[in-house]
Amino acid sequence: MTALLQADRTDFTQAVVTAGPELFERTVPRALVHRAAISEVLLTGVSRCREDVYRIGAQWSRGHSYYGAVAGCWHDPMLFAETIRQAGLLLAHEALEIPLGFSFLTETMSFEIAEEGARLGRQPADVVLEVTLRDVIRRRNVVSSYAYDVVAHRGGRRIGSGRLTANCVSPAVYRKLRGDRAEATAPREVPGGVSPELVGRTCQFDVVLGAECVNGARPLRAEADHPVLFDHAVDHQPGMVIMEAARQAALAALRLPDGLLIGCDAVFRKYVEFDSPCIVSPSDDAVGLPRGGRELVVDFHQGGSVAATCRVAVHDGTGL
Repeated sequence: MTALLQADRTDFTQAVVTAGPELFERTVPRALVHRAAISEVLLTGVSRCREDVYRIGAQWSRGHSYYGAVAGCWHDPMLFAETIRQAGLLLAHEALEIPLGFSFLTETMSFEIAEEGARLGRQPADVVLEVTLRDVIRRRNVVSSYAYDVVAHRGGRRIGSGRLTANCVSPAVYRKLRGDRAEATAPREVPGGVSPELVGRTCQFDVVLGAECVNGARPLRAEADHPVLFDHAVDHQPGMVIMEAARQAALAALRLPDGLLIGCDAVFRKYVEFDSPCIVSPSDDAVGLPRGGRELVVDFHQGGSVAATCRVAVHDGTGL
């Protein structure tokens, strides 16, 4: 850890002790949430409430470059998913003392959010997370796996919750685990995408599903130069790309391009690799939910097996 980062780390953790305005004065150091671009850091402060329980501030922009407003009415709930992901990384380094440079392998991640909790206002949304660490396993005094639960509040009201489980490994173990694929890079050429207007997007660059459709299934695609989806170099498809593809597949299958994502339950069974096709397949039997919501399952098939599964819930936006 550099001297500058160490100084930032000590300062921002000690300065914030309440959920008042000071929790939202500046972003946390980008290295602690594994972002290259400062603009992609959503977290703004952290304080410890009690043993294994932390309060974390986050701010959701009204005009994020990728997770922009949905139907002109709501913050994109994928901002909540990214907030949950960053919160776990922050606490991994700050509370669990996992060294920078370790790799984090997400096994499961889920969230649900109330429609009103995502409502756009006249200012960015200041969100307070209460995060509880659990199931922490250590090997030789270094954390090898952990989990956490999140409860989100906005304006003093609970708006959603989430949870994540992950393993973490040293750089040497990761290189051994990945072998030759540790040097893999995202392909420069990808298949043409589905029409953006079918999946809630306005340009092809932001589409993560291929145009070819067989019984509702489409190939996964993601532009290697995308500044958000590929904020930094990775050797496999990131989990956030998988969840975004599940969201887009659900919107297309339900014919709700302006639908609001209200929940996602993801299980990552294997790495989704760059060097072979991954087929994104939504289920045919969507389940109705209260107040206009619908839910379906999206599977990611690669190499003859299911690499990931996401259960996605979408609201049609009526009556909100």
